[in-house]
Amino acid sequence: MRTVETPHAPHPAGHYSQAVVHGGLVFVSGQLPHDVERPGGAPGDAEEQTERALRNVEAILEAAGSGLDRLLSVTVYVADVALWPRVNAAYARVLGAHRPARAVVPVKELHHGYLVEVQAVAAVRE
Repeated sequence: MRTVETPHAPHPAGHYSQAVVHGGLVFVSGQLPHDVERPGGAPGDAEEQTERALRNVEAILEAAGSGLDRLLSVTVYVADVALWPRVNAAYARVLGAHRPARAVVPVKELHHGYLVEVQAVAAVRE
């Protein structure tokens, strides 16, 4: 088992790793749409936040020897289920034809007032 850390995604603020690789799989911790290139910058609307969170996942997957095309399962936490059509549209744009298994979990609120958080499991490139 090995942990993954990249400066291209938000550094964990708590006692966890960006991801853990084990048994050919990458387990990515929930990623908020924090932009490491623009600290404190406005997070944008639901679509922009979805894309940013997925780009954070992508950076972590790349550091782990994987990529968005290797996603097996994605959990999307959304602060308001009414945002889902916009979240889904951004998700589809980023992932293209790739369609991993997915769960959508409506939540009351997310840390820092964000609208979206993305957690994922992917396969390591062989």
